[in-house]
Amino acid sequence: MIAYVTVGADDIALAKRFYSAFLPALGYGLKEGSEGLSYALPVPPGQSPVLPDFYVKPTFDGQPASAGNGTMTAFEARSQQQVRDLHAAAIAAGGLDEGQPGFRAAYGPHFYVSYLRDPQGNKIALFSSNPNEPGREE
Repeated sequence: MIAYVTVGADDIALAKRFYSAFLPALGYGLKEGSEGLSYALPVPPGQSPVLPDFYVKPTFDGQPASAGNGTMTAFEARSQQQVRDLHAAAIAAGGLDEGQPGFRAAYGPHFYVSYLRDPQGNKIALFSSNPNEPGREE
């Protein structure tokens, strides 16, 4: 089980603007501290945390943050419309479009996805695979 994902950021305020444009809509709460941003799903009383958490932090070695080639974090949305809405919100908050919302031939008929780069260059996917929504024709 993945417990958390961390991405580096040189500009925490810019990263906060980007990630706060869509993570709260997916249920994530934000805690800020001197060590950066911590996004986590709520924990009902008496239950274990819902994982993974998502952290945005300055680098530990003090060198500039960089995006990993081939590294991507994906967040699941509730619907295709939410993928479109959150993609647009993330672009408006400083993200870069890496792939408009839609179906991809390489994936299943209900896998609806968009791709973004955060202001630091980290690749982010927003997807829905809701079987109750229309899928692509095969």
